[in-house]
Amino acid sequence: MANLTLSKPPLVRFLAPILAGSAAGAIAAIWLASLPVTGGPTPVCRDDFAAVPAGEFAAGSDRAERDYGYRISALAAAPQAERVPAVEQRLRQARWFENERSRQTLSLPGFCIARNLVTNADYRAFVQATRHRIPGISATEYQQQGFLVHPYTTVERFLWTGDRYPAGTGRHPVVLVSYRDALAYARWRGNRDGIAYRLPSALEWEKAARGTDGRYFPWGDRWRDDATNWGTDPDYTTAIASYPLSRSPFGMEDAAGNIFEYSATLTANGDRVVLKGCSWDDLPGFCRAAYRHARPLASRHILFGFRLAYDSEPSKRTLK
Repeated sequence: MANLTLSKPPLVRFLAPILAGSAAGAIAAIWLASLPVTGGPTPVCRDDFAAVPAGEFAAGSDRAERDYGYRISALAAAPQAERVPAVEQRLRQARWFENERSRQTLSLPGFCIARNLVTNADYRAFVQATRHRIPGISATEYQQQGFLVHPYTTVERFLWTGDRYPAGTGRHPVVLVSYRDALAYARWRGNRDGIAYRLPSALEWEKAARGTDGRYFPWGDRWRDDATNWGTDPDYTTAIASYPLSRSPFGMEDAAGNIFEYSATLTANGDRVVLKGCSWDDLPGFCRAAYRHARPLASRHILFGFRLAYDSEPSKRTLK
């Protein structure tokens, strides 16, 4: 979760007036997310990767979108309805959404992006094959790292024992890995599969998550509290692809919620990596595809994970 000091209440029922809560709204949201996406040449990708065509897309956010992000976050975070204005003011003062790109039309080459996040089971195969460091962080390292949104007792719920991840979480996204751990996994997996895997850039991730029309979320422009794993129950990561509404127009699962994702994009001085998406412990405004924030390259956190991408030229060849 972003570094907030707000209390996290139960699901806020008074969000309903601004949500698409009716049956007709649910059908419309699913229909909107299923519309075909047009653009330039479409790369040929492995079956477990989504193809994102070359071409233009609406990137970033405008004032109206950011204001909406602050509003829905305050509605979710405020313990009582009368506290919403004060909470919204605090969020605005923290300027959480002011580092987003300005709304603009950009163009990207086509690419392939993993439909799913790298899971604990995926990462365990890497650890067993290479003896790479297991996911985790010590209490001392956690204190030194900073951005202590959660007590270390919460971190302990995600720790591995040797090369064993927590019971029942094989299909959950791996967390407590660093940016460099993600790069090492990509190299190992690439050598295994014969493909030059990498992390997606922040802009590639954004296009893959929102499509070409600039929608705020994978399912449209209005927040839905049932669409993803965000700051309510189950208060933990969930198995990949558990929320159909969080499937992007291109077919990327968990395009909002569950965990923040490392991108290949670094800040200007090269010591921080841009993360995209939002996590199981976040407020709704952070789940917009335009949102971005950066953390040190060595960060290991229970909210951070990753997925792979690779370049592919349009081809008649079928990849498995």
